[in-house]
Amino acid sequence: MKVQGKIIVVTGGGNGVGRELVLQLLRKGADVVAVDINEEALKETVKKSGNNKRLFTYVTDISKKPDVFAFAQKVAEEHGKVDGIINNAGIIQPFINLNELEMDRIERVMNINFYGTLYMVKAFLPYLLKRPEAHIVNVSSMGGFLPVPGQSIYGASKAAVKLLTEGLSSELTDTNVKVSVVIPGGIATDIKKNSDIKYNVSAESSKSKMVLTPAKAAELIIHTMEKKKLRSYIGKDCKVLNTFYKISPRLAMNLINKVMKSNEH
Repeated sequence: MKVQGKIIVVTGGGNGVGRELVLQLLRKGADVVAVDINEEALKETVKKSGNNKRLFTYVTDISKKPDVFAFAQKVAEEHGKVDGIINNAGIIQPFINLNELEMDRIERVMNINFYGTLYMVKAFLPYLLKRPEAHIVNVSSMGGFLPVPGQSIYGASKAAVKLLTEGLSSELTDTNVKVSVVIPGGIATDIKKNSDIKYNVSAESSKSKMVLTPAKAAELIIHTMEKKKLRSYIGKDCKVLNTFYKISPRLAMNLINKVMKSNEH
């Protein structure tokens, strides 16, 4: 689905990849509805857009089901239509093992990453089905197919997003709504800060040639939507580890363990 002239909803539009998605969609001629829990971050996105009149912002907590359904209804009423949604918002967990991870942290990760995505899909799908063409993009993660030490719950939430998306695609085969799952590797964003966690990594790790910039990640996500791809692995690290994982899961797990340990101070 070409985004020009369409109304696209983007979650997590206040920073990182979400902000880049908003700005690039605007440049490509879309009207954009940016949603985030952080009002100040949304204001900064508006500022960076040059106060673009085709950008509309809403403060919503996607982990709260009633809020998401009310938001979807409001968007449909105020804009008359919705052509696409990009479920980009997500958080990670503290880098600790499951045994030490508190239940409230576990629930927060699942509520935002999985249930937030599910609520958005459920709330907007009836409106999308009314359009001549429409598209849903859900952002999963490399951690959704490859276990990352200290990120078991995050990985579980993103694996759930992947299978939810692929199942939804099968269900919607004979409809006008296309569905894509994007599986990125490392992206140089503030996801740790936005997830309210601390983790020491070397400065070099965030500058690695294997790590995507938010701008490049956003470009590839939009490309996935416009090319109607079911699944996109983006980032060199994601593609390499996906190949290794298919050949030998143990080899891939050992490799990611070594990478994680080498990045710690």
